[in-house]
Amino acid sequence: MEERGFIHDMLDVKLLVLYIMARVMYPVDIQKIYELAFQDDCLSYFDLAQAVPQMVESGHLEEIEGKRYIITEKGREACAVTEDAVAYPVMQRAQAAIDRFNRSVRRSSFVKTTVSQRESGDYSVKLSLNDEVSDLLKMELMAPTQKHAYRLANAFSENAENLYRMIMEQLLSEKKEDT
Repeated sequence: MEERGFIHDMLDVKLLVLYIMARVMYPVDIQKIYELAFQDDCLSYFDLAQAVPQMVESGHLEEIEGKRYIITEKGREACAVTEDAVAYPVMQRAQAAIDRFNRSVRRSSFVKTTVSQRESGDYSVKLSLNDEVSDLLKMELMAPTQKHAYRLANAFSENAENLYRMIMEQLLSEKKEDT
């Protein structure tokens, strides 16, 4: 019978995990490792549930608070030596997933929203967009219901950069004088 996929044994799983962990910029849990690693139908969650604790025990990964994991220096060294053993199609798909994850987490650190109820019964929605240096935009909006408040927060989270750009264009545009 013909073997399908590129992940055939526990060594393949561990090499893929090392490849992923060397490239993620933030600690991740097993579920996120699985999402990033699932680039081949031969990989199962149970493979990862077995491989990750073994890699912690061997010193290639380190478990930190919240059952999240980071790669150790030993793991980075092992990855540098073995990463070319990961099948190229799997590597490409994993890299694309890692890039999306890193961008998403990085962006979420710049866009913040909080919803709180006021004494009057309506809701306050605090929105902020910052860069690595300081706040670019801070707003507080009122919403009549909790549902509206969360809709505002979600809409801002999805469109913060566009809203900032539109506000800046509007404020900085020169007004045409009536003649």
